[in-house]
Amino acid sequence: METRREWVFGMRRGLAIAIVGLTLSAAAVASAQSPSPQQRINNALARAPQVGIPAALLENKIAEGKAKGVPLDRIAVAIERRLAALERASAALGSEAGAAASLGVGADAIESGVSESVLKAVAESAPGDRRNVAIAALTELVKQGDSPAAALDRVKDALKRGPDALSNLPAEGAKGRRVGQTDGQKGNAKGKSGADTPSAAVPAPGNSPQAGRPDNPGRGQGQGQGQGQGQGQGQGQGQGQGGGNDPPGRGRSGTNPGRGGQ
Repeated sequence: METRREWVFGMRRGLAIAIVGLTLSAAAVASAQSPSPQQRINNALARAPQVGIPAALLENKIAEGKAKGVPLDRIAVAIERRLAALERASAALGSEAGAAASLGVGADAIESGVSESVLKAVAESAPGDRRNVAIAALTELVKQGDSPAAALDRVKDALKRGPDALSNLPAEGAKGRRVGQTDGQKGNAKGKSGADTPSAAVPAPGNSPQAGRPDNPGRGQGQGQGQGQGQGQGQGQGQGQGGGNDPPGRGRSGTNPGRGGQ
């Protein structure tokens, strides 16, 4: 009986050791198969010429990241994403004359959310010498909040009005948004002021329309002091209720009008 228990215990221990060994081996194999950040960057650089993308467009990004002290793994992610955007831009721009020169700005547009169809439309609408400016303006408008379709319409309209209109389009869009935000803030402040401050003609809740007003404006109670001088001096004080026929602000004296002493 004891021998059987020892045998079972030994089998369980052996299985546990085997499972741990297999797990460690699998982790080691996975680690060996996963490329390092530098290998991923090298792979992107090797793929770029194969799909018609100048490697210099990626090398510039790599140099920029290293100059800023960005970790290599983040640079690898950015390079892979940039290569994908460049490939999509290349497919949208096609083999038109000057398309290669527009790959950089085209990739910027793709990364900002512009679709290949919109990128192709703006490239076809702009003359060759203004294509990059048109694509850059489109990208900036999308970053400012315009939808790609709305930005495309604005760029097409600016192309009809001339080079200056196209170059100034992003600045005009930013200025228009600042003005709109300022007007909106003023409107909100005015609306809050009107809602929180009741009109003088409107009584407060629970009060009658005449609440807070005197029953007989201009006529009320008054106190007067009089001094008289005879053989002696005396002071008298009296109160009186304003009568209906008395001038506003004055009242008739009471029983002791303040005559001087004898």
